[in-house]
Amino acid sequence: MNSTFKKIITKIKQGYLKEIYAETLWMYQYARRYWKSICFYIFSGIFGTVMGLGSSVMSKYLIDAVTGGHRDRILMLAVIIVCMTAGGIISNAVISRISARINVVVQNEIQADIYDRIINTDWEALHQFRSGDLLNRLSNDANQVASSVISWIPNCITKLVQFAGAFVIIFHYDPVMSGIALLSAPVTVLLSRKLMRKMRNYNKEMREMTSSLMAFQDDTFQNLQSVKALGLMSLFEDKLKGLQRDYQDKMMDYNKFTVYTSSFLSAVGTGVSYICFGWSVYRLWSGYITTGTLLMFVQMANSLSSSFSALVQIVPSAINAATCAGRLMAVSGLEKEKFLDMPEVGRIRKSADKGITVELRDVNVVYREGNEVVRNGNFIAEPGRISAVIGPSGEGKTTLIRVFLGLIYPSSGTASLTDCNGVSCSISAGTRDLFGYVPQGNTMFAGTIAENMRMVKTGATDEEIRSVLETACAYEFVRKLPEDIYTHIGEKGCGLSEGQAQRIAIARALLRDAPVLILDEATSALDTDTEERVLKNIMSIGARRTCIVTTHRPSVLTMSDHIYRIKENHLERVKI
Repeated sequence: MNSTFKKIITKIKQGYLKEIYAETLWMYQYARRYWKSICFYIFSGIFGTVMGLGSSVMSKYLIDAVTGGHRDRILMLAVIIVCMTAGGIISNAVISRISARINVVVQNEIQADIYDRIINTDWEALHQFRSGDLLNRLSNDANQVASSVISWIPNCITKLVQFAGAFVIIFHYDPVMSGIALLSAPVTVLLSRKLMRKMRNYNKEMREMTSSLMAFQDDTFQNLQSVKALGLMSLFEDKLKGLQRDYQDKMMDYNKFTVYTSSFLSAVGTGVSYICFGWSVYRLWSGYITTGTLLMFVQMANSLSSSFSALVQIVPSAINAATCAGRLMAVSGLEKEKFLDMPEVGRIRKSADKGITVELRDVNVVYREGNEVVRNGNFIAEPGRISAVIGPSGEGKTTLIRVFLGLIYPSSGTASLTDCNGVSCSISAGTRDLFGYVPQGNTMFAGTIAENMRMVKTGATDEEIRSVLETACAYEFVRKLPEDIYTHIGEKGCGLSEGQAQRIAIARALLRDAPVLILDEATSALDTDTEERVLKNIMSIGARRTCIVTTHRPSVLTMSDHIYRIKENHLERVKI
């Protein structure tokens, strides 16, 4: 017996069943936290099932009492049936309430865990996923898993109890009838094995197609201005229709398979029901059973058939949930960001207001795809100075910024920070809070200007916000807005010009009050005079601030203390 059990477990863990096994274990890490509620859920389900079966048995005796003239038992049996029915209704209500509460909590926990994992995942590792795909996993997949993780085991147990109870009752009154009622079981089991394989493949394919649709739609809305400006509406509409056709074809293919399968199973189940009914009528005609027993047989046969079908249908739903869990596991299993030299980072933070030097020594930067960007590069940016990086587009300026921010790491060489006391640490995710950063493009979020500002310093006062806005030459237009810093702006800074959005973004970076400030083409939308005023203000209020800029503009270069050029993988200093 023990060896047989081991063989079964081994088979379960082989091939695609091994994946389902791992995914199921992952799902039930959440179920373990609510085992008391789940046990109560199971108890309520069993109680409701027993009440339903008992009500059917009592109905037999009630009908026999009516047809047999035993009027003294009618009221008592009717009361028992009403009480059992009420018990079943109450139990279903309790189950619905418990499952809804746990489902919401578990869904929130899964989404929070996956969201946290996405936010803290290694930047390069995350690039294998499109944003629309991540949104689909975070919403639809998490919802599917949460719904299944709570209901799967209780439903299995409840339906098994219903199946066993109905079988025992039928067997008690007529063993032959119990055998007839199980005629559809072998056929259902054989088809369910094929259904499992098909279901898993179809689920994966349709989930991927849904993700592609969401990713395409997200890309469209993120770049809607460009789509409209370039007159690409028809092109994008055609692409959407093509994706929808692919999804429709796959869905209809799967629907065809399930319709044929379910129709066949339905025909088998109906045939078995007719045989059961015919046998019951024969038994009644031969005087072996009563009218009440006939009706009870019909009810129990239906209960037996429905519970068995429900058990079979639980398998595809469990596979669907396992597929979703696998997609979530693919995200949760990604490599986390690195936090290096944290004791030294803590010491540097204490003296950060006295200035930090940023340095690259003999670094080679190669993306995971094998694309080499920097070879044996050297760079230094010192406190109180502006260090500029120039070079053609696509040559690696933004890559250097990612190295400074700990988003990617050199394949060799060192990227480090050094404080005034000579304490050094490697640049990583743990040093990111020492940087203020203004990226290219519009980085405003929907909300008020004050809300955008307080993202980097939640406790900032209105006076602090207005002060940094003045430094960035932004308050001169903000004060004219209807509600000053509490004026609402739309997504991507809708309602502001590019130059205005850039100045607010610069002010937001200044509010963080970090010792190193990175401006990635952050003044490209400003006129020369405003750009010069902003840069002078930045350096005057932070005498020990280290400023790193990437730019194409000569006006910025004239104000820079050091200039580095990156071209054809080489990083070299061109102004000392």
